[in-house]
Amino acid sequence: ISFNAIDSALSSLKNCQSYINSGMDVATQVALDLVQSLNDEEDVNNMEKVMLEYATMDRELNNYIKALEETINQVKREKPENLPDLEKLVQEQFLEMESKNSDSDFQMNEKYMYFKDQLKEMKKQCSLFCDHDNETIEQIDEDIAVTRSQMNFICPITQMTMKRPVRNKVCGHSYEEDAILEMIQNQKQKKKKVRCPKMGCSHVDVKGSDLVPDEALKRVIDSQNKQ
Repeated sequence: ISFNAIDSALSSLKNCQSYINSGMDVATQVALDLVQSLNDEEDVNNMEKVMLEYATMDRELNNYIKALEETINQVKREKPENLPDLEKLVQEQFLEMESKNSDSDFQMNEKYMYFKDQLKEMKKQCSLFCDHDNETIEQIDEDIAVTRSQMNFICPITQMTMKRPVRNKVCGHSYEEDAILEMIQNQKQKKKKVRCPKMGCSHVDVKGSDLVPDEALKRVIDSQNKQ
């Protein structure tokens, strides 16, 4: 097996990763659709099973890619006179990595954790704003609805209804994407940290890497704007 052939195989494997990522994105959107339309909980649980299958495939693929890269780098460093059985070496390395797997590995899969996080947020938002048991938002106490709407929908920076909310994974608060990124950039130029602009929050180091799209909140805001 030539190293060029291996590089080509690695490229193909990494393309497979992009397909898995796309599948996880679609599964997340479908699960949010199911929660928002108040489908049976079993349907939502089935989507979580799909996500776990994707996460398992992603872990196996990552391990195989890592095993392949480490084996090739080792062979290149050692430069043996006779090229060893690379396929066997990679398989041995892969199986060793797989033997160390545990369920906690999924806590490291960002897309699976994002799925869990957004599902939780969607359920929380829908308990307030989605139709439930044939009741509409108009049948909920109006003062409570308006108060919760203001709390959930208004950006603490712009004081306007958010259009592209992002949520801070550290403290759980949401902001308008452009507004918080501009704040981070401005403070970065001054070599200062950004305190969470949500009143009462003690988090004092908001980072761009901690922000994720708050798809659940955006869906509810969009839904309310249409009413």
